[in-house]
Amino acid sequence: MAELLFETYGVPSIAFGVDAAFSYKYNQQRSVCDKDGLAMCPGFATTHVIPFVDGEPIYKGSCRTNIGGFHVTDYFQRLLSLKYPYHMARFTWEKVEDLKMEHCYVAQDYVSEARLFLKGAKEAEEKTKMWQLPWVPPPVEEPPSEEEIARKAAIREKQGQRLREMAEAKRSSKINELENELRGLEFLLNQLGHVQESDVRSFLAETGYVSRQEVESARSKVVQSLRKQKGEQTEIEKPDAASNEKYTLINIPDDMLTAEQLVEKRKQLSIKSMSDGRQRLKQKRYEEELERERKQQLEEERRLENPELYLEQLRAKYKDLSEKIDQRKRLKTNGGSSTNGNGNSLTGSVGRGERLSAAQRERMRLLTTAAFDRGKGEDTFGAKDEDWQLYKLMSKDNDDDDDEPDEDNTELARISSRLQDLDPTFVPKVESSSQPAEAPRIRPLTKEDFQIVFGVERFRCPEILFSPNWIGVDQVGLDEMAGVSMRRLSCKDEKLEQRMTNSILVTGGSSLFPGIIERLEAGIRMIRPCGSPIKIVRALDPVMDAWRGASAYASAPGFHTQTFTRMDYYEKGEDWLRSYQLKYSL
Repeated sequence: MAELLFETYGVPSIAFGVDAAFSYKYNQQRSVCDKDGLAMCPGFATTHVIPFVDGEPIYKGSCRTNIGGFHVTDYFQRLLSLKYPYHMARFTWEKVEDLKMEHCYVAQDYVSEARLFLKGAKEAEEKTKMWQLPWVPPPVEEPPSEEEIARKAAIREKQGQRLREMAEAKRSSKINELENELRGLEFLLNQLGHVQESDVRSFLAETGYVSRQEVESARSKVVQSLRKQKGEQTEIEKPDAASNEKYTLINIPDDMLTAEQLVEKRKQLSIKSMSDGRQRLKQKRYEEELERERKQQLEEERRLENPELYLEQLRAKYKDLSEKIDQRKRLKTNGGSSTNGNGNSLTGSVGRGERLSAAQRERMRLLTTAAFDRGKGEDTFGAKDEDWQLYKLMSKDNDDDDDEPDEDNTELARISSRLQDLDPTFVPKVESSSQPAEAPRIRPLTKEDFQIVFGVERFRCPEILFSPNWIGVDQVGLDEMAGVSMRRLSCKDEKLEQRMTNSILVTGGSSLFPGIIERLEAGIRMIRPCGSPIKIVRALDPVMDAWRGASAYASAPGFHTQTFTRMDYYEKGEDWLRSYQLKYSL
């Protein structure tokens, strides 16, 4: 420091001092402490204890630990960050420093104080403080009124009517197009009746058709589409002449065909069976669709006739189906067990893991029978054809009835969708088994979520001044430092030690914690002989008295004799500075 000040900044002279000593001298002049005493200064980064004899500091008896207010604030900040990790941005250093000076205190007995909070005593609740963070309550959504529900229902009905009108207009346009196309095909077939067979191909060259059969097939398809649009019942398409021409060998006996023709006949039979199957399936689907449209039309007529009764019937049907499906699921899970009067299941009830279906019971019976019949003598299972038939029966995987389509679930989904369209207040029931698992919903934040509660943290953080090992510093506490400092004095004068303990000045920012005077007195009394006088006082201003003492010292007439000049630095070097000791003559 001297090298920097002299060689870089060119200051004429400097003087060094210790803040605890300046504060002690300042308070001594105001009769707060005596000439013989101890200055205990828990500062920002370190803690010092300096003995004073005849008003002068004895530095060889001083004691220092690397614990101060910085470590208390840092420890407090870490505890709050661990307790409230979602508010870490709020715990700035400056804010935690303010919270520390406002809420922290030193416990007289840490173990007893912690036990109070552990038990949740009333006294602990009174000592608990709370810091309310800024919080704005979310807007509360009020349920819609009856007028709003009616207005939304009217809008929905109007939109549905508009969609139905658009669908009807589209259907009418499609019917007109099909009717025009049908008239064109009938006119073309009428013209073909006056054309010779040899001239048919040239007559149809510009129309895009090749033969009369193709035109008739197109006409039949248009007729089917037209009937479908009009909602009329359609008939299963019968194979026409063109299709019969494709399968010329299916009606000829096998003994009249060659080997190549037999192979071709089998191919035609296979193709014709697949084509007929597709046609039947298509007709079946079309009939199901017509039946579904007919039911929807009847249901819509019932709704328009009495909307309230229709909604009530839908809700009742939805409730009955839900209960029926839930009952079936409970039976699958818990079996058909009954309960007694106390609600406990009777003995003998089985769950799904133990209950067997009819197919499973039959399989078990076959296995048991085979094991009983074949367990005597030589094992000849598989030697007969009926053994393999038994194997086929046991290998059938038809006992799982969960994969079969459930009409109740389909109907329940349809009614639920219908109710959602017609009733704004309807809330469908969520099935956990059929629906994918939803992500857990985030609980809305409340005012309590923005409250920082200080409990044991209030006295746990300042406790490191007396137990530095809590944060990994292997040094003595503040109360033990007094005994260490007095043991370092060369003279072992009991009266001097009594005078020192009778005038202990506590200064520094960390001495402002409530309860630190009483805690120090209790700790020092434990290391001193019984009956030793102990008096501990706090400085008039623990934060600014060091500066005021240094200011008074610099204003003294003999201050220039206590300074270390630049000439001394260049002539005597820094070694002389190491042996320099300031005389605090204020």
